[in-house]
Amino acid sequence: MFDPRDLSVLLRSGAALVVVETHEEALLLDSFRHVMAELMRPLWRWSITLGLQRLDMDADDTPPCNDSSQLLEVMHDDSHRGIWLLFDFPPYLRYAMNLRRLREIVLGQAAARHSVVLIGAKIELPEDLEALATRFTARLPDEARLAALLREEAFAYSREHSGRRVEIDADAQKRVLRHLRGLSLLDARKIMRQIIHDDGAISDRDVHAAQQAKFALLGRSGVLHFEPDVLSFDQVAGLQRLKRWIAQRKPIFAQSKPPPGLDPPRGVLLLGVQGSGKSLAAKACAAGFGVPLLRLDFAALYNKYHGETERNLRESLQTAEAMAPCVLWCDEIEKGLATSDSDDGVSRRVLGALLTWMSERKAAVFLVATANSIEQLPPELLRKGRFDEIFFVDLPQRGARADAFAIHLQKRGQTPDAFDLAALAAASEGFSGAEIEQAVVAALYATHADARVLDQTALLRALGDTRPLSVIMAERVDWLRQWASERCVPADDPEL
Repeated sequence: MFDPRDLSVLLRSGAALVVVETHEEALLLDSFRHVMAELMRPLWRWSITLGLQRLDMDADDTPPCNDSSQLLEVMHDDSHRGIWLLFDFPPYLRYAMNLRRLREIVLGQAAARHSVVLIGAKIELPEDLEALATRFTARLPDEARLAALLREEAFAYSREHSGRRVEIDADAQKRVLRHLRGLSLLDARKIMRQIIHDDGAISDRDVHAAQQAKFALLGRSGVLHFEPDVLSFDQVAGLQRLKRWIAQRKPIFAQSKPPPGLDPPRGVLLLGVQGSGKSLAAKACAAGFGVPLLRLDFAALYNKYHGETERNLRESLQTAEAMAPCVLWCDEIEKGLATSDSDDGVSRRVLGALLTWMSERKAAVFLVATANSIEQLPPELLRKGRFDEIFFVDLPQRGARADAFAIHLQKRGQTPDAFDLAALAAASEGFSGAEIEQAVVAALYATHADARVLDQTALLRALGDTRPLSVIMAERVDWLRQWASERCVPADDPEL
């Protein structure tokens, strides 16, 4: 939403160059018409297709002015203090003549000249012009405005379908509106129309559909991914201490006003051996809180163009806040934040932007970061206060290994009670959860090839043929355990 009062204050303050990134051009124009009536200044609109138009009055003598250079000359020579709305204009600033002339117009604001407003879906300015610009961001609609929009769409549906009323479940409506917070009016309207026209109703099945549609609109960059298949803690073996930690903080997480003395949980760092279940734990955290899971892909984050990497991160974090409450999962975070002198300081700027967001964010976004190589993590990230807790995910203990066998056997259509899980747990000493899963898979392949049913012997043979990471990289695992023993909280309880 574009509040005319916000625009009026901005223009009255003397902003000579304003940048507005939006798809809602019609709403923006309506807001400027209100501003025009208050400020009593000429209002002009220009686009390459329509040329120059005066919006505050009918003017028959307005030149066509489809050429960008001609437009800038008209603006420069106009003695009246006007508001100029230029649509999709930045590509024409590649020409040195246009860039220089626009700078002269903007710098001429000292003589009480024009207010130039650049409007487009995505606007990148040259550095020397960016310093002169003020970026204006529209207010997102609140729940009351979204409810009014829903009524408008329900009425429109009824009018299009011979008076048929939209069946609305009050609880489902409330949850749908909650999921639509953080969207523009245009995007919210798209989703509302989609779920209403699907079956002429708003019910429980539309809640998840609204959530997925929202992320499809917000996560267009390819950097942030929606993970629909989150696990429950029952599907993760061990990690009892982490599970209790999440359960204790779940009632507080999504509250707008937590009880006095209790800050909302902000995030955890999961360190551990490869394959120990860190990624599974991250997914289960979202299920534990009962919120969506978003995964930040650091590989897609980095861009060869200057400033684009930081922009990708900034937009991804804004998307996560728009999806709140949610869990943001940064897998193998050390690969994206390992600082280096060979990248022109990009990793340093990314780290700085992430740390600033972690300290200043207000939205209910719980950050779960996983890491394997502790020595690659920047010290700034490990400092107390960055995360609520740093958990060490060790190789599973005997009881957790038995649970892991039961989970993976059941997942593949086997009956866990038909196997001696205690014996399998004893035979898999030093195995990670991932290695246990692969042993089950290998045994299934072997028995299938021999046209046999999976049995205890086949599983034990598969375990005997496997050399776990704790053996192959014994020194590395021992060092990691020793490092974590004094610096981290064990994610699982000690086994008696």
